[in-house]
Amino acid sequence: MAAKLNLLTDTQCRNAACTEGLRIRKLSDGGGLYLWVYADGKKYWRLRYWIDNKEKSISLGSYPEISLKVARSKRDDEREHLDRHQDPAAQRRVEKIQSQLKLEGTFEFVAREWYEKRKHTWVAHHAQDVLRRLEVNLFPLLGTRPINEVEAPELLASARTIEKRGAFDLAHRMIQVSGQVFRYGIATGRCKRDISADLRGALTPHVKKHQAAIKPEELPDLMRAIHSYDKTTGEKKTRLALELLALTFVRTNELIGAIWKEFDFNKKLWIIPAERMKMRTEHFVPLSRQAIVVLEELKKDNRGSELVFPGLNPWRSISNNTMLFALYRMGYKSRMTGHGFRAVASTALNEMGLRSDVIERQLAHGERNKVRAAYNRAEYLQERIKLMQTWADYLDSIVK
Repeated sequence: MAAKLNLLTDTQCRNAACTEGLRIRKLSDGGGLYLWVYADGKKYWRLRYWIDNKEKSISLGSYPEISLKVARSKRDDEREHLDRHQDPAAQRRVEKIQSQLKLEGTFEFVAREWYEKRKHTWVAHHAQDVLRRLEVNLFPLLGTRPINEVEAPELLASARTIEKRGAFDLAHRMIQVSGQVFRYGIATGRCKRDISADLRGALTPHVKKHQAAIKPEELPDLMRAIHSYDKTTGEKKTRLALELLALTFVRTNELIGAIWKEFDFNKKLWIIPAERMKMRTEHFVPLSRQAIVVLEELKKDNRGSELVFPGLNPWRSISNNTMLFALYRMGYKSRMTGHGFRAVASTALNEMGLRSDVIERQLAHGERNKVRAAYNRAEYLQERIKLMQTWADYLDSIVK
């Protein structure tokens, strides 16, 4: 006689409790399906079956997450395997192994494995930059893809996403990094070829210009040198000027010409008037907590001048060369200028994945349309406030 099926009801499952004194109460729904009710109130579905004269059981999930209806469907599926003499437990082990092998063959898994093999050869901050760039620029589109199935157009799509932020140099660098990942994948048997070579000529050319600006990975050493400048070779005011320049990445002339009435400490905003801006458009500079600290320190020794950076004559600002020569004394001649802080901030912020439109607006890059320019002075202001604080916090983090 055929075994009875579907013996339980939803109400019975919902109200079932373990009998006092027992650790588990087992309620049969027929066909080997049981609801195990534990003394602590938790409930689990299990399928009991026989194969090769051995009794076995497998879990079908917890109740009520797995409803009675779904549990019965799972039971019926597994019974079909048993009818073909396939052991559900053995099948699960095979699927688990296949799933692990599939995971270990994804682009992200191979890239992280490559990174772990390489990171000990790099300085700490460079290693952090490499991993962050992978996570921001390549993993979102390629991470879950089997590395041996990734095609050149997919890799190009990732590069084009970077290019849309205006980070053309970074796009080229990420293709180079991906090439190293693919070559590692070839060496470890996860893929057959390096598809990055197929993208030669497909990216927007990056025209390298000779600019006296360090690379983002060199920024920690520079910031440490600046913080200790007045303790070694220079004066406090110059050190504070360099710190504020790094925090705000305005143009050098915009910094040294600053006057106190341009600063709204309540709103934490520096409003540079149009006549002092390169594009003759008023510019807003949100002030981070760190920038406020620097400005308060500058006010202590201001000698009553309206200038933030007065020279020997309190009514004339310091020279353009003051900070340039300070950088020379710190060992950065021909490697860094005051303007270089803009370049390094732009590169680093783009690499962090922040919106290029917001970065460009904060850099006050030219807007030729006067109506548009007038609107732009406060465009993205809330995002720019967050950007400037993020940048200041980043500068803090790299010198610790």
